[in-house]
This record gives sequence, structure tokens and C-alpha cells, in this order.
Amino acid sequence: MTTITYRTAEIDGLKIFYRQAGRADAPAVLLLHGFPSAGHMFRDLIPLLADRLHLVAPDLPGFGQSDMPSRDQFKYTFDNLAGVIGRFTEVIGLERFAIYIFDYGAPVGLRVAIKHPERISAIISQNGNAYEEGLSEGWSPIQAYWRAPTQANRDALRGFLTPETTRFQYTHGVADPSLVSPDGRSLDDYYLARPGAHEVQLDLLLDYASNVALYPDFHAYFRNQQPPFLAVWGKNDPFFLPAGAEAFKRDIPRADVRFFDTGHFALETHCAEIATVIREFLDRTLCL
Repeated sequence: MTTITYRTAEIDGLKIFYRQAGRADAPAVLLLHGFPSAGHMFRDLIPLLADRLHLVAPDLPGFGQSDMPSRDQFKYTFDNLAGVIGRFTEVIGLERFAIYIFDYGAPVGLRVAIKHPERISAIISQNGNAYEEGLSEGWSPIQAYWRAPTQANRDALRGFLTPETTRFQYTHGVADPSLVSPDGRSLDDYYLARPGAHEVQLDLLLDYASNVALYPDFHAYFRNQQPPFLAVWGKNDPFFLPAGAEAFKRDIPRADVRFFDTGHFALETHCAEIATVIREFLDRTLCL
């Protein structure tokens, strides 16, 4: 049986909730969730890896069980999310670690990586994009908001925050939707329904443009550091296309890119298969 603990760390006045498992002296993996989820998205993966790894899955500020300070107390940008997570790793004593980056977790984790490349032992990207060719047409209304951040364009994105869209993110591209548990998306919807959460998420959708602007910096990091890299990609993702996964090979020629016949939340349907690939990858790279 895997023992998973649930803790809170105080990071510069913010309470950051996290779950962790595995021996503290085992190779560490920092699991970074995406929109609109939280660390609970790793609930099935953690028990499959904890026998040989130290796994830590924090909830980003404004997500899950972590603090969601008001927008006048905390500016919701990806730079600030990454700053909190970088400090979080220091506070809980992670010195060197691999990062598992998914969706929003990708620009957060990659910001940490380019600031402290010496601390990153490997990267696992599960539908965590870093190339413009990975952005689908589903980003068009968000890109319109970047170009003209008007109230009308902001309001046009509120449909992204509904239970119907959450269900779409979980089930689009899945051959058998009955395999997708309602547990994860129901928690996501609960957190999204909190007072103020929609405005927080709309701020982050606007600031996502800063991630695209940083893509050249991410690419330079890949080329210069050549981190051990694994992409495990739901190939039917409506937001992040397979071309975005293949593009990693341009800057990291030895990148291992695997596709799975599923959608955005690939762990919901292919957790066991992805865990097996991760174990093989980390066996090679970290000599477990």
C-alpha cells in the first residue's frame, strides 16, 4: 500500500497545499497540474511510481486547496505562479528534481527550469506545450483577448469556465468516455465555482500570452542544457496538438516522444501505460 500524505507549506504568506509519497531520499519528481485542475489529477499516477520515487504534487496558487488570495493582494501571472513554486521547492527541501509538466504546469515548470537549470534532473511533458505549432484553433478566442484585452473579449471567454467545458476537456478525443471518472472534473468544477475564481482564471488566460513570448527562451534552455526529456501526449487533445510534442525533438534531438490514443487529460484513461513509460524513462536517465 502506498502512503500519501497531505500537507501545507507557507510560502511568503501563501499556504500551498501539496500531496507527497515515496521515500524522502528517493529521486524526486515535482508534479505540476494544469487548468482547471489541481494536484488531485495525479491521484492514480502517484501510487504507480511511489515505490521508487519521491513524488510531490502542489496545488498552484488559486487552484485546489492552496490559497486563492484576492486579485488586489496577488497578481495572477505565470511569473508569479512560478515564483511561488520555485520557493515552494526550496521550503520543502527539494534540491534536485525531475518535473512532470501538464498544461499550465508547463510554463510554470519551465520558468523554474530556466532560472535554475542545475536543479532539473529530467522533464516529462504530458500535453505541456512549448511551441507555437502546438496551439490549436481552440486558442483563437484567447488569442483575440491577447490582441485586444477588452471587457467584451474577456467576457467571451467565460464559457471556458463552465462545467460543460470541463467535461469537454476530460472527454474529447476519448474513445470510450465511460472510462473517465467524474471525480476529477467534479472537483475542478467545485473549485471553479468559488467566489472570485472566474476572475482569477480570466487573468491567467490573458497572461498566457507571456508564455508564448517566452517560447524562444524555453527553446534556448532545451538546446543549451539538453535535459533528459520524455513527452507522453494524448494525441487527440483539442488544445495542444501532436505537432507541439514532435517539436521538442528540434531542440532536444534525443527527446523520447510517445503518443496515446486519448485526449487532454491522458492520465484519466491511460495512467498505467504512461506510468510504465515514465518508469522506463527514469530508469534510463536517473539510474533508479
